Parts: sequence; C-alpha cells; structure tokens
Amino acid sequence: CFHFNDARSEYSNHHSASVVDVLALPIFKQEESNLPPDSDNKILPFQYVLCAATSPAVKLHDETLTYLNQGQSYEIRMLDNRKIGELPEITGKMVKSIIRVVFHDRRLQYTEHQQLEGWRWNRPGDRILDLDIPMSVGIIDPRANPTQLNTVEFLWDPSKRTSVFIQVHCISTEFTMRKHGGEKGVPFRIQIDTFKENENGEYTEHLHSASCQVKVFKPKGADRKQKTDREKMEKRAPQEKEKYQPSYETTILTECSPWPEVTYVNNSPSPGFNSTHNSFPVAEGNGSPNHQPEPVVQAADNLLPTATPQDAQQWLHRNRFSPFCRLFTNFSGADLLKLTREDVIQICGPADGIRLFNALKGRVVRPRLTIYVCQESQQAREQQTKHENGDAAANTFFVYHAIYLEELTSAELTEKIAQLFNISPRQINQIFKQGPTGIHVLVSDEMIQNFQDEVCFVLDTMKDDTNDGYHIILK
Repeated sequence: CFHFNDARSEYSNHHSASVVDVLALPIFKQEESNLPPDSDNKILPFQYVLCAATSPAVKLHDETLTYLNQGQSYEIRMLDNRKIGELPEITGKMVKSIIRVVFHDRRLQYTEHQQLEGWRWNRPGDRILDLDIPMSVGIIDPRANPTQLNTVEFLWDPSKRTSVFIQVHCISTEFTMRKHGGEKGVPFRIQIDTFKENENGEYTEHLHSASCQVKVFKPKGADRKQKTDREKMEKRAPQEKEKYQPSYETTILTECSPWPEVTYVNNSPSPGFNSTHNSFPVAEGNGSPNHQPEPVVQAADNLLPTATPQDAQQWLHRNRFSPFCRLFTNFSGADLLKLTREDVIQICGPADGIRLFNALKGRVVRPRLTIYVCQESQQAREQQTKHENGDAAANTFFVYHAIYLEELTSAELTEKIAQLFNISPRQINQIFKQGPTGIHVLVSDEMIQNFQDEVCFVLDTMKDDTNDGYHIILK
C-alpha cells in the first residue's frame, strides 16, 4: 500500500495546487488553512489502482492516458482508504462495485446503445469486458450480465486484500468510422462505482466513483505505443519536457460522478431490419427514434442568482453534481454563476467542469448545420407523381426529421442517420447526393462544410448486393 499512496501523492500534486489557487472566494479562503498536509483536499473512502503505466506524452494539467492490450488481464487494486471511525456502517460488511468500460467522448456517449449493439452484432458471443476470476483475489459473487457486454460487478470486503483482474476485448479503432485506414482509435473510460447495502439488503446506496482514460490496442500494440511515446519525449528539448507528465508505473482512478443507470426502450437482439423493403423502420407518432437522447438542461431548472447556499446545494444534487457539493458548501446561486469556464474546469476537471458550466448558464448549443430529411417510399413516389400530374390535392405533406451536425463530417452524418433509424452505422456503406442529371456524388466532409446552415433532402436507400449494408441517397 505504501507504494500506491506515494504514487497518489506524486500523481496529484499539480491538481491540488491548482484547486487552492483557483479563486479568492470565501470558501477557499476559509478552508485553505484547514487543508490536510498531504496532497488531497479530502480523503476518499476508497482508492482504485490500475496496474498499467500511464503515457508520458500527456501534458501536465491534462488527464492521464493509459494504453492496454486487447484481452490481456490487468490488475485493479481495491484499496480501503477510510480513516478510523469513517463509514462505520460498512465495517465488517460487503460492498458492491460495478466496473464499466464506457466511451470517453461525449459524442459517442450519446449513441452508446447503438454502438454497443453494432459491436454485439459483429462479434456474436463476445464480451467487451470480462473478469479474470482465477487471477482475482477477494472478490465474491462475480457477475457479468449477458445483456450488458461492457459491465461486470462483484462484492468485496474493504477490510481484506482485494484485487480484481479485468480483460477488455474491444479495441479503440473498432468504433472509428473506417474510411481510409490508419484512423486514431477512440479513448474509453474504465469507471468503478461502489455501493453499500440499504435497509432492504440491496446494494443501491452510492459510496464512491472513480475512473481513468484508456485506449485499447491489438495484442502488444499498447507496448509499442508506450515505447513510441517514450522515444518521442526523449527527443524533446528539456524545456519542452517540463510541460509533460512523467510516466507513472500505475494509474490512479480519479473521483467522478456516478454512472447514470439507463433503461433502453429498444431491447431487440440485433440491429437488423424489420422490413423487406429497401428502407429503414422509421418510428411512428412523434418521430422520435429509440436512442439515448442528448441531455438538455431544462430552462425550468436554471439556477437563479437569488438562490441561497441551501438552494444551490439542492440544485447541484438534482443536476448530478453531488460529488462537488462539499466544495461549493458556502456558495450561493450568485457565487456559482460568477464562476468562469476556466474556474469550473480547474475545480471539477474537464468533463464535469464543462457540464457544470453549461448547466449554470442554462446553455442550449446551436448546431452548426441542420439537415431536414424525409424518407422516400413507394407511396410517397406515387403521391408525388399524382401531384405533378394534377391528380392530388395540393395539401399533401410529408414528415421530415431534423439532424443536427456539430463536426460537419461525413462520419458524423452517417452516425446521425443511423441513430435516426435505430441501426448500426456499419450498415450504412456510403452516402451520396443526387447531382445534375441524376448522377450520384459521394458526400465528403468538404461537401457537408459547404452546405447552407439549413438544408432539406428526401432520403432514399439502395441495397448493397455485396453485403447486408445500404447506400443512402440524398435527393
């Protein structure tokens, strides 16, 4: 344990110093003299240590990044960090920990269900995350739900030595749109949420959550990447090296918000089509697809400048910022609203800081491009033909769906169309735009970036006879 406590202290020196210096607001002035002598502003009840080295190519104030090999067993040490007398209700009792592999990028988090269903469809019978039970020590009743490929859970006694060995079977490039080869893989997060028993004996009372950022490579690829990063850093000038973190032998998972439990409406076993036609099954009624919606800060729950510190605490709880309530104990609504984006990022870290800043400002981000699409069907073609011939009433109308783009790339458009029709992006092979004389022009990033702020298309589909995929045509 001494090795890991030393690693933690060294690892968080920069972080803790920045928190104290963030603001000259009352809470920080009052508590500065009361800060504990070690590097942490508060001692967390548990500490999780992933036994894999961090990359040396990470700048000082950025989150660490750790490279893992696909399918290799990695140890996570579950350490009891409580002071004497802290959380006496769990002494001599079990706690439950849930380990997840989730997406780091917010864009992929919004489509997690579709991404995982696509992976399941392409890798039948495989899991994203597994426990290596023979290697693990001190875990009880390990479970892996067959419907949750990226999640495992187990019970453990904090007073006893506990090490859990995990294996990650997906690689980062599996969730990158394959266009030219050589694309950078997407980062994942390994997150651990720990719970204690409630009065009914259910493990539902949250105690602690922590996570770290990882990338997963094919076997031995992580070792090559680590070596490449190390060699790059050795070639840098000494003054440049000072801007980067050293490579730590182990990775300390840092405190984060608990992972929200999400119940999906669509529990179909595969993202296959329900229709024999060359068209997608569009949702009926209000046209809302069955995918995880992007969280929107409701105007009704905006924090007001007149809010008391007690009101502000309740607002933080309601908006899933409970881990930061202690930091903001004496803050009124006006105090919180005065914080700049840089302030909250320094206090809460990049991911939660940006989320808190947007929630404080009640921000609704305007998309860079809006595309309205209507699926063309045989019935629509007949109605259109009648209308052109004067046989139909002029009040014939079609329902369009809005697609909002931020990155203005063909990969993003592919993902959004896949979301809309509740299929895997891998089932969309190419997207074309109908050009002059009916020619099909491949939609590129440059073409999308030259669209107007709002554009409107009729969407047609064409079966690809070489595989189970489809081509999309924008008319």
